[in-house]
Amino acid sequence: MGIERVNSRIADIQSRMIALQTQQAAKTAPAQPTTTQSTGGSGDEFAAQLRQALAGNNAPSTAAAANKSYSLNSKGIPTELAAYGNGKIPANALEQVGTTRHKLWAPAAQGLNDMIADAKRDGVKIGITDSYRPFEEQVDLARRKGLYSQGGLAAKPGTSEHGWGMATDLDLDSKAQAWMRKNADKYGFVENVPREPWHWAYKPKSA
Repeated sequence: MGIERVNSRIADIQSRMIALQTQQAAKTAPAQPTTTQSTGGSGDEFAAQLRQALAGNNAPSTAAAANKSYSLNSKGIPTELAAYGNGKIPANALEQVGTTRHKLWAPAAQGLNDMIADAKRDGVKIGITDSYRPFEEQVDLARRKGLYSQGGLAAKPGTSEHGWGMATDLDLDSKAQAWMRKNADKYGFVENVPREPWHWAYKPKSA
């Protein structure tokens, strides 16, 4: 779970605690204690939620995005993305990666955000240099760097994993690269281009 979502959840739980305390004070007679009895009341439920949220602030994320499943076509592309076309993904299907300018298909971005946060807790820094690549950018990249099939570094325009918003190029030192190779699959990412150790693709599970 990303730190921003944890903080938001904690704030929400705190507001609910205030509401519960207000309701309890209104319902409880003066002779009775103002705290909820340990009989499964709403106060106990809130306490459990608060403990869970606070624990999540220090515990590794559950990598929830990697555990979801999707309807995929024969090429392993989510049908919702295939309907748009490679390099033509609309803004509302993309999500920002952290505070960067980079964006990915929303589940991939969530997985990457969780992964970056968890790596940071392990003392590992993961940078990002590229993400979703519109069709026009794919054409320009192929012109400048050549096609991968011809010894270059670009996929044929319209076929790039970047064009589906499902691949990212990362800035990794040796420590970060080792961490990725050990942990990335927990977040749905795989290293799948032999000549590009910086290229990591998000592979959603089939429903």
